Amino acid sequence: MEDLPPNAITSPGVINELRKYADPRLRYWGEFLSVASPSPKALETVRIAAEGSGDDARLSPVDMEVLALALDLKATLLTDDYSIQNLACVLGVKYQGVGFREIKKVIIWKYRCKGCGKVFDKNQQDCPICGSELRSTRSRG
Repeated sequence: MEDLPPNAITSPGVINELRKYADPRLRYWGEFLSVASPSPKALETVRIAAEGSGDDARLSPVDMEVLALALDLKATLLTDDYSIQNLACVLGVKYQGVGFREIKKVIIWKYRCKGCGKVFDKNQQDCPICGSELRSTRSRG
């Protein structure tokens, strides 16, 4: 069993995902976890930052909820998810890897059209030029 830090706090979305996938860790962690929801202001801050870094296409609503809660609580976020770590860096939220090394630098994502090759700063449903799918790519500078 993995150890939890004292006073471990998570969001309702994480608990729902653990239940949905019948994750056995919930059975062991349940009594040690506190559950709290982030403020609407923190959620909006995370959403705007994710759009700016290009992480919005890489993060789920639950990922953003966890980041917003860490932002509200000024807490250290425990995660091996590199996209969460990337946005945590952008937001100034402290984080720590659990089983893997942390990211070395922040990545700003761009979106390249698979059809015409046009690069966009923001993610879109499809390319406004040719209608093809967009793929995330690291920004070059």
